Amino acid sequence: MPSRKATDPGEAKALADIEAYGCHILHVLEEGDDPPFTYSVGIEHNFKAPELIVIGLKPEISQFIINEYCSRVRSGEVFQPGQRSSGFIEGFDCQFGAVHIEHYREHFGWDLWFYDGVNFGVLQLIYPTVDGIWPWQTEASDWFRTWQPLLDTAPSS
Repeated sequence: MPSRKATDPGEAKALADIEAYGCHILHVLEEGDDPPFTYSVGIEHNFKAPELIVIGLKPEISQFIINEYCSRVRSGEVFQPGQRSSGFIEGFDCQFGAVHIEHYREHFGWDLWFYDGVNFGVLQLIYPTVDGIWPWQTEASDWFRTWQPLLDTAPSS
């Protein structure tokens, strides 16, 4: 484990979860027009697989997804950007996307603390609408694109 010493109860909980379960999961609530998101800390350290972020879903669904991802990478499954996979959201395939490093400071504060900087990878789990529309398709609504922004490019200034 990176040489982290807990300086408060939140950090102690994160380190204990990473050791006991393979990762710690954080939920960030929606704020204004920004959607909620959930992300992992510790997966890359424990399993040499990227961390995971899920944007726009309820915390309990996102937590299930991250726990499933952690379990699957623990058992040796490998996920890559552009790869589709089932078993994360019932009845739907999801796709993994790359996350540009310019999003790290805004979305991954606890990973920055745990890894002592930006030396870690992250995948975004991307899901379609109930009609099977992906956020990059022209048929996707502006609301859906805003609610599930793709993090594979640097944010626009």
